[in-house]
Amino acid sequence: MAAAEEMLVAMHQGKKEGEEDPSVDTDKLSYEIFSILESKFLFGYDDHKLWVPKPSDTDAAATTIKNQRGKVRVLCIDGGGGGGMRGILPGKALAYLEQALQAKSGDTNARISDYFDVVAGTGVGGLFAAMIVSTRDGARPQFRADDTWRFLADQGKRFFRKPRSSSSSSSSSGGFLRRVFHGGGGVGSSATATAAMEKALKEALGEGTTLRDTVKPVLIPCFDLRSSAPLVFSRADALESESYDFRLWEVCRATWAEPGRFAPAEMRSVDRRTACLGVDGGLAMSNPAAAAITHVLHNKQEFPFVRGVEDLLVLSLGCGSGGAAVVPEEEHPRLRRWGPREWARPIARIASDGAADLVDHAVALAFGQCRSSNYVRIQENSRRGRAFRF
Repeated sequence: MAAAEEMLVAMHQGKKEGEEDPSVDTDKLSYEIFSILESKFLFGYDDHKLWVPKPSDTDAAATTIKNQRGKVRVLCIDGGGGGGMRGILPGKALAYLEQALQAKSGDTNARISDYFDVVAGTGVGGLFAAMIVSTRDGARPQFRADDTWRFLADQGKRFFRKPRSSSSSSSSSGGFLRRVFHGGGGVGSSATATAAMEKALKEALGEGTTLRDTVKPVLIPCFDLRSSAPLVFSRADALESESYDFRLWEVCRATWAEPGRFAPAEMRSVDRRTACLGVDGGLAMSNPAAAAITHVLHNKQEFPFVRGVEDLLVLSLGCGSGGAAVVPEEEHPRLRRWGPREWARPIARIASDGAADLVDHAVALAFGQCRSSNYVRIQENSRRGRAFRF
């Protein structure tokens, strides 16, 4: 099956480096990509009779159909990698995908969570993951996929406004350093941007909704400054103990807490026993695919029939390549004169994009011969004209 390769070649170019305008062209990503996806990936089964789960279906029936299909389907969504509005790219991808699912199934109420068994996301991708699986009635997700990128577009004007001072490229890099180490920039200050983000998350997700209030298992990482280690928020852990159950808006707040733009998230579990001082999940894992796959392979309670990667179908959505690390060839001689200020932004993008690419590489190798049919990575990459692939 050549679906993955076809999709990778078909990618469109993303926003130019430094652009923060949240307005989005509805053709930012090609619809044809998702036509291939829904026909070859989500419905590529031997059984041609498609049964779409309905809200009235019991848990037992849902489990039965999952076992009949024989594959555990995993959706992974990258973070913005410090790129602000870059998160709109996977949001648009999710919207197109849900439209394709509704058209294929004939069910206008179909949701992405009906077709995936696990959802993982980091950074703004963690917010999107939470939105498409969170529920208030215990049965159906409260958001459509289209709500993800629209939330970012609507609220991004408050979160990601550029600093007002005019600057050259070097002073812009210096501004980046100041934001990282002193908390400046954004909407006047990180405190102002943080307050705006917290208000928006509470209104959207609800203050009482927790990790347990999701229709499917979810994984969302952050970096915990208390333990100096990554922390992955998981519904499986939340169901096991209230000490690992956190309010969903705070989970999104932690995974989205880009240093210098938003303040770290001080939070406690529902029973107040577990504390976390969380910052950007993208720092810990800009591409959550490896963590999601490992979770499924070792979670025998929820996925007892998974023997290896051949039993998984993984869709990984990237946030697009950064442009900060790309320097025109004629500018290469100047690199020798770059100092810390000039290197600040490129280093951040190199770390984020490089880590995501390496995870993609490792996962593709882990799938071996079945990677073309069981693993799909969608990543806009204007630098090379196609996504990173070995």
